[in-house]
Amino acid sequence: MPIFHHRSRIDAPIGEVFDWHGRAGALERLIPPWENVRVIERRGGLEDGSRTVIGLRKGPLRIRWTAEHRDYVAGRQFVDEQVEGPFARWVHAHRFLPEGEDACVIEDEIDYVLPYGALGDWLMGGSVRRDLERSFPFRHRRVADDLARHSLYRERPRLKIAIAGASGLVGTHLSAFLKTGGHRVYRLVRRSPIPGADEIFWDPSRGDLDPADLMGLDALVHLSGRSIGSWRWTPAVKRSIEYSRIASTHLLAETLAGMGQPPPTLICASAIGYYGDRGDETVDEGSAPGTGFLADLCERWEEASVAARDAGVRVVNLRIGLVLSGSGGVLQRMIVPFRLGLGGKLGGGRQYMSWISLDDLLGTILHALHSDDAIGPINAVSPQPVTNADFTRTLGDVLRRPTFLHVPAVALRALFGEMGQALFLEGARVRPSVLADAGFHYLHAELESVLRWELGRMPARAR
Repeated sequence: MPIFHHRSRIDAPIGEVFDWHGRAGALERLIPPWENVRVIERRGGLEDGSRTVIGLRKGPLRIRWTAEHRDYVAGRQFVDEQVEGPFARWVHAHRFLPEGEDACVIEDEIDYVLPYGALGDWLMGGSVRRDLERSFPFRHRRVADDLARHSLYRERPRLKIAIAGASGLVGTHLSAFLKTGGHRVYRLVRRSPIPGADEIFWDPSRGDLDPADLMGLDALVHLSGRSIGSWRWTPAVKRSIEYSRIASTHLLAETLAGMGQPPPTLICASAIGYYGDRGDETVDEGSAPGTGFLADLCERWEEASVAARDAGVRVVNLRIGLVLSGSGGVLQRMIVPFRLGLGGKLGGGRQYMSWISLDDLLGTILHALHSDDAIGPINAVSPQPVTNADFTRTLGDVLRRPTFLHVPAVALRALFGEMGQALFLEGARVRPSVLADAGFHYLHAELESVLRWELGRMPARAR
């Protein structure tokens, strides 16, 4: 019967590491971005009798997996055992061993048996082992990275934070990340809130948001808005994109402005589309806005938060670059064609792509929540933007696939119209001056680093 072991030293006190695993959001943070897994239900914490239900997809298969916890020892270990799922046996022991006052060792031991006996071992044994060897170095590093980020603000009080757009890619991960840091997270939802679920009703289309529901909050993070890259930009689609951002921001800002004691911080998403198409020019937060639909949209989007700023709320406008994550967004959509050898540069390939890893975007938001001097525009981008040709070549190298194909500009314009021109053929070389001046530490400042991390392609020596 196979036994899998993995151990890592974590530079954090054993109590903090153990507590991190017991908080809501921990399991979501431990799921590798290249795995198609979602948490369906979680009852209890780590104690004996607690249960977790997850759903996973492997190719065409949809699998439901239920695990029950046992052998709990506070601060030292817990065990989860499969009671329903794909394995004939799965017993996963999590152990935490102290190494002085400021460090510990995480030890994972998995005793598992594949279904179908010898046939299952022959068909799936190698792939299951490789999956484990790829996933657990990721899990342990994720724990270490998240704890290191939260430790920067260890002396600050835990916050009550509401998130608009909590069901999107960034909002989902931000919610889990903040919860594992001990913060309480509320979701703004457009349906009747579930009792006891930390949800707040709002409806931007009707201007519905009860100020009483925001009382006692420390911050609002506004990430809501219709995707700009899912539909060709007809006049109706452009109006919908504008309305989804501007009306919702107006509603939040004006609601805060009308409160006697509003939450002190409002963090609003914006985008580097603010700068328009700038060629080789380097731009930062002090640069003038560009021209075109996206630049005009971002300028109006940021202006919609002025009412809150004028009322004394600390407003941060995050000008977010291309967010790279293996679990969603543009990178996930690119994987299949690149793996098939169909990836290639777009147009001339000289347009700049200013990007940021999902983890560094979460770190930027945490910095903005805790830093009282963070105010106004902040470019949420890596300090190393790349051209489209460089991005294409690097992704091909990470996936070990050729990238000889070339999509002509005329074809992109014909297929996608104005959207194709703005999203695929234009760009800006954006510098994160505010973050640089604050000494912000990036987990992934280089493109190859984030691509390998998000796609599970770390070299064996790094794992």
